[in-house]
Amino acid sequence: MDINELQKTAAQVRRDIIRMVHGAKSGHPGGSLGCADFLTALFFGILEAKPENFSIEGNGEDMFFLSNGHISPVLYSVMARRGYFPISELSTFRKLGTRLQGHPTPVEGLPGIRIASGSLGQGLSVAIGAALAKKANKDNHYVFALTGDGELQEGQIWEALMFAGSKHVDNLIVTVDYNKKQIDGTTDAVMNLGNLKAKFTDFGWLVLEMNGNDMKSCVQTLTLAKKLAGNQKPIAIIMKTEMGQGVDFMMGTHKWHGTPPNDEQTEAALAQLPETLGDY
Repeated sequence: MDINELQKTAAQVRRDIIRMVHGAKSGHPGGSLGCADFLTALFFGILEAKPENFSIEGNGEDMFFLSNGHISPVLYSVMARRGYFPISELSTFRKLGTRLQGHPTPVEGLPGIRIASGSLGQGLSVAIGAALAKKANKDNHYVFALTGDGELQEGQIWEALMFAGSKHVDNLIVTVDYNKKQIDGTTDAVMNLGNLKAKFTDFGWLVLEMNGNDMKSCVQTLTLAKKLAGNQKPIAIIMKTEMGQGVDFMMGTHKWHGTPPNDEQTEAALAQLPETLGDY
């Protein structure tokens, strides 16, 4: 896809997010909206994957792990529109007994999902294991992972970061959603993260930065990350985003981290998000 097509897809993904969370009357719209451009760029422009022939093992393809699993609406939308499962299934989000649970889980073999996530801090460790398995199997593809900045307050994350840097896991590309907000307020107020670039660098990582709400920046930075991989260092991308991006009254606040919009708010949000590919 070219940049314009990617932008149209991301716009539709944002509509999907609002409709899914509203329909379930629960979920996490803020971070999902903020990561729509990034995940669209990754799944439609960068990731070498086989949605029509998905396997848990992921042999011979790139793999993606969502560590901050609460932003499942954006992942489900992107995967459905990439062909992992029917787009119509988005209407089942968070419904009892369905595959699209609030936090992703490989229940009933849901294509695209390899681990249950949502218990914050664990996804990066799994991604490292998958990357090491690819090395052992002489598979030259890459492992991608997304973490939240609030998630970096979990101790397991830093053990994983230290391990990956020390063991030169250089087929691993990790993006941090750096929107500086979490459920209880700003990350600075809850637990200051300090200089993330310096910390990753000190742990032996190669660090890139990008604007996660600019499609061109996402594509260029992810492309560069792939080119720089394989040089003895794992790669971290510090991605600046705005929670609630695309819906004016959801931006600039942490209050939409895990709050669904009511009927009136949903109507107002959808009025700002063009229907570009057709609603489910």
